[in-house]
Amino acid sequence: MNKIDQLFQQKNKNILSVYFTAGYPNLNDTVPVIQSLERYGVDLLEIGIPFSDPMADGPVIQASGTQALKNGMSVKLLFEQLADVRKTVSMPLVLMGYLNPILQFGFEKFCAQAQRCGIDGIIIPDLPFDEYMESYKPIAEKHGLHIIMLITPETSEERIRLIDENTGGFIYMVSSASVTGAKNTFGDENLQYFKRVNAMRLNNPRLIGFGISNKSTFDAACENASGAIIGSKFVSLLGSEKSVDDAVEKLIRAISNS
Repeated sequence: MNKIDQLFQQKNKNILSVYFTAGYPNLNDTVPVIQSLERYGVDLLEIGIPFSDPMADGPVIQASGTQALKNGMSVKLLFEQLADVRKTVSMPLVLMGYLNPILQFGFEKFCAQAQRCGIDGIIIPDLPFDEYMESYKPIAEKHGLHIIMLITPETSEERIRLIDENTGGFIYMVSSASVTGAKNTFGDENLQYFKRVNAMRLNNPRLIGFGISNKSTFDAACENASGAIIGSKFVSLLGSEKSVDDAVEKLIRAISNS
């Protein structure tokens, strides 16, 4: 069974998913970061593929991607780094990247390599849903991969239900119609959106991302979905702390303490 599905069968609340950029802060940090996050009890991991034009990312993740590309990170190298990751890591792993570098690598080849490395899902923020249905869904399914779709406050109920019916794993619920970046709290508008989607009683579990950085935002996400995705906060810590373990430990403290 896909490890994402296993996770949500075993645990449906307070799930902590963390995003980081492969090859940041140093080129060979990818696997040590994954191993450290698993040691500290993170439930699910999103490994970001750096791209030169990341439309949905805020300044922190953009800067990490720029540095990772300067370090020499590429799709090919990432798969080389992940080749043996399943010997030491058991949590679900998701690759998150933009369509352009994935298509340059070749989508079928990308899915085959992902499956070989033990990847469970793919998030492609700029993949239109209609193109997913027409061209990409059958290939991903052949390789046992969930393509995780994003929804925002602007996504219509009709489109949300279509996504729910035609994807698996979980739905990535973007907290607001903006780029990634830490927030101190969620406003009424965010909370109303969470409640509106909750009332739809979707089949897939949901994780809330964008703006999760402290106990307040983490708890709010967990109250309104199965858990939270933290990106910018952790990437920022990776860049400022002395070691990977220090960054992970500080992240866990940030969402555990007021």
